[in-house]
Order: sequence, then C-alpha cells, then structure tokens
Amino acid sequence: MKIDPFYLIVDSADWVERLVPFGVKLIQLRMKDKDTETIIQHIKRAKNICNKFKAQLIINDYWKIAIDEKCDFIHLGQEDLKNTDISALRKSGIKFGLSTHNEHELDISLSISPEYIALGPIYPTILKKMKWSPQGLEKIKQWRNQIGSLPLVGIGGLTPERAIDVLKVGANSAAVVTDIILNKKPEERVQQWIKVTQAWR
Repeated sequence: MKIDPFYLIVDSADWVERLVPFGVKLIQLRMKDKDTETIIQHIKRAKNICNKFKAQLIINDYWKIAIDEKCDFIHLGQEDLKNTDISALRKSGIKFGLSTHNEHELDISLSISPEYIALGPIYPTILKKMKWSPQGLEKIKQWRNQIGSLPLVGIGGLTPERAIDVLKVGANSAAVVTDIILNKKPEERVQQWIKVTQAWR
C-alpha cells in the first residue's frame, strides 16, 4: 500500500476536525482512558471529517469498536495484540499497522502480515515514558532492509527537520504527535510538515 509521508496522531475528534481541513491525509485517533460511548462519538465525528476531506483515518486499538463502527484501518501496539482477534479483523476487512521496538516484536509483527510497521522511538520523546532507548536513523535503515517493500513508519521525537532525515534513510512515513499538538500554531505547523514531506508524496 502507499502511505502518506506525514502521519499525524491526535487524541480527540476535536483535533481531527481542526487539522484535517489543512491538508492532513493520514491521521490516527489515539484515545486513552475514555469510556466506550465517548470513544464511539469521537470515532463517528472523526470518520465524518476524514470522509469529507478524503483523509485516511486510523483508530488506535479498540478493534471491536472499529469493527462495529465500520472503520477500515486500526493501529495496534504489541501489548494490544494479545487481546486482538486478528482473524476477526481480516474477516471484517480492517487493515492494521503495528508498533515495533525490537527484533522480537518485528518477527511477531511480520508473521501476521500488517499493512505497515512502525518503529520507535527514533529520537527521545516527551509523549510518554519509554522503556526503549532512542532507535536512531541506523535502525530505520536496518528495518528497511529486513521488511522489504512493507511500508515503514518512523515515530518519536520528530520535527519537520528530523522527518526529512527519517524519510531519506528509508521510512515511508514520519509520525508526529507533540511537535504539532503542543505547538502554539498547530495549523501552521501542519502546513510546514506537509511542505517538507511533499517530495515523498
């Protein structure tokens, strides 16, 4: 599959509605510690805006809700895999991407044929406490060689400048959270990201 080089991750439909109109074509809704009804409402809103602007919406985890809400793409962490019915996902036609942090996780991921592999953190990140050291650009090159043509997403501590390096060494997409969400002018930052990743589009 072809994956957009700019992969935005947000924690609410509010952000989806705010930023997708500025040209975001690949966006993940990652909501944690919310009740089921709240998650469903945010997914419905996010789907509506993404359909309007022809953006690909990816739901983090919540695979059962994703099936019920007729979503077509989810993202799973390694910890989510244990509780996910992959055969049910395939039966429903939902595509999925997987997070990886080491060789063991990569082997597990490749064995179930995801749509993409995410590697992180590439650089130090403030989003959440990581038990993994920053992977660096060399690990992207290594993963690229190991996974062949499967799309590779780099995540963790990325800025527009770092995203260019990540894409140059072999990633197909650069995922970002805090560089945009914590920016004083997130709409302008989104446009910067779109501009610097244009060469890989």
